[in-house]
Amino acid sequence: MTYEDVLSFCEEQDVRFIRLSYFDIYGRQKNVSVLPTELKRAFTEGISFDASAIDGFLDEVHSDLFLFPDPNTMSILPWRSMDGSVIRMYCDIQYPDGTPFEKDVRYILRKAVKKAKEKGITINFGSEFEFYLFKQDENGNNTFVPLDQGGYMDIAPLDKGENIRREICLTLSEMGIDPEVSHHEMGPGQNEIDFRYSQALQAADNAATFKWVVEALANMQGLVADFSPKPIEDAPGNGMHINMSVQSHEELLMPFMAGILHHIEEMTLFLNPSKDSYKRMGKDKAPSFISWSYQNRNQLIRIPATHSSNRMELRSPDCSCNIYLAYALLIYAGLEGIEKNMIPDPCTDVVSVDTKRLPQSLKEAKLIASNASWLKEILGNDIVDIYVG
Repeated sequence: MTYEDVLSFCEEQDVRFIRLSYFDIYGRQKNVSVLPTELKRAFTEGISFDASAIDGFLDEVHSDLFLFPDPNTMSILPWRSMDGSVIRMYCDIQYPDGTPFEKDVRYILRKAVKKAKEKGITINFGSEFEFYLFKQDENGNNTFVPLDQGGYMDIAPLDKGENIRREICLTLSEMGIDPEVSHHEMGPGQNEIDFRYSQALQAADNAATFKWVVEALANMQGLVADFSPKPIEDAPGNGMHINMSVQSHEELLMPFMAGILHHIEEMTLFLNPSKDSYKRMGKDKAPSFISWSYQNRNQLIRIPATHSSNRMELRSPDCSCNIYLAYALLIYAGLEGIEKNMIPDPCTDVVSVDTKRLPQSLKEAKLIASNASWLKEILGNDIVDIYVG
């Protein structure tokens, strides 16, 4: 799609409002809204914003950055179309001279995708998202009272979330995003929605849209959608299992996986960036060891039983991560495994005393990341230093 296509769409569909969204280094979505009269300027000149107001971007001395909409991300907002349509596009961030902003997380992922493409490799991603639905109080705050007491794949009346899951899936479909599976998860009020695979940047954009849609629709129903890793201490945590495949190159999956296993300790801070992330590890099938297996859901990586063996599932990440940085790091790690023809350790269903563990705390993850030159080469010193704190 070109920007001319977007302009024509706005005229034909009576679009009244355009949201231009971008992400900070933590993956939090930000946006500025413009009227259709400003859309051409947005595409040709960019929309400026105060980057010094965004944590980790720029200081007050050099604070101007510009947003340039990516026309391929245009999506209509189905719940905001009563009095003229509202559309949203994700944006690329540039300096005033037109060079890309190096801390733009979509740009970081684009670079990873480009490096893979230069080697004739395409990595597809499809993630599985877990979240709780809690009741709101009279002020709209989270009560941490689950919507229901259902369990894994329960149905109504135990599962009280099926209607909102259906609404989420249908809304996403209207926005051009098709979920693959939705069901009640193990915890009370816990849900899961999974997506079919797609190429990295599209998969990350879809994931960001998904979280936003879930939170918005839950709020409309008087609920809070909680994606945090461990919202209830004695209940299963929320994971974000990442499925990956090397398109058309089944033989490269094992060295790709070996590269990820090689760098997983260094990456953990970016896959599990919150203190509560580590309360989830090692419980309710969330991994704590660096190991892999066929089908075993207790391992860090499993090769699912599918008609194709060209897929791996990484089970440690959670939804508090910046998915753009997560996908970028996984691509770079996997490419290194392919370049060096790495071979993973033998698969195992039972870990031993010699099996290495993932970082067991945020403090440990930060320490490992602070000494990882590999991370700094990919993300830059500033982003690593900000995460390390």
